[in-house]
Amino acid sequence: MGFMQGKRGVVVGIANEHSIATGIAQSLIREGAHCLFTHLPGEKNERRTRKAIESLAVANPWLAPMDAGNDAEIDAVFAKIAAEFGSIDFLVHSIAYADKDWLKPDKFAGTPRAVFNTAVDLSAYTFVALANRAAPLMTNGGSMIALSYLGSERAVPGYNTMGVAKAALESSTRYLAMELGAKNIRVNAVSAGPVRTMSAMAVGGFAEILDWVVQKAPLKRNITSTEVGDASAFLLSSLSSGITGQVVYVDSGYSIMGL
Repeated sequence: MGFMQGKRGVVVGIANEHSIATGIAQSLIREGAHCLFTHLPGEKNERRTRKAIESLAVANPWLAPMDAGNDAEIDAVFAKIAAEFGSIDFLVHSIAYADKDWLKPDKFAGTPRAVFNTAVDLSAYTFVALANRAAPLMTNGGSMIALSYLGSERAVPGYNTMGVAKAALESSTRYLAMELGAKNIRVNAVSAGPVRTMSAMAVGGFAEILDWVVQKAPLKRNITSTEVGDASAFLLSSLSSGITGQVVYVDSGYSIMGL
């Protein structure tokens, strides 16, 4: 019996088999969790998400369309979950977006206002919006996580508006933890090292970032989405019952290095 046996929750952010959210779902399912999934609207997006879920050997997955940038669609999904299941135990937020034309070295200062606002809205505010709908369904307490990156606190060439958005996400994690703790709901962030995902490849110079981690990280290698998944499953389980408001690094130790 796995340590997530009997737990049910929502995983938001699976775009394809290579998504970090796919690795998180894999770990949760292995430990016995019942995962509910959302996908971006559109048949093509549904096919990609469904294919990724099927790779996890999930038969007849619960899957619903949702644009997290649309409050009405968030409301509809959580109303459907409430009607069908009554309660949930965990929430996974693995959403990030910024215009790739502005994710290049030496392009930050010229970032248009609309590009900046969209990055923060979709990458950070969506966690607050989802948490606000998920919390009332966590009637026996629960746990929430969001996915971050070291670019939230250090300047990484090309990460630009995503770094600003991740900083907002990590701050939101702390404020959510403070407010929801009285309801026995824990909120944490996982700061993952670079992983080859569709969204990560949009960052200019991403291949160089991967190479740099191999050179400088204590473990001398990059991480896998499975390692992020295992740490996430721990934070979503009762094994981490005393941990909230934290940013947990899964990055081969790169974040501890000064040079």
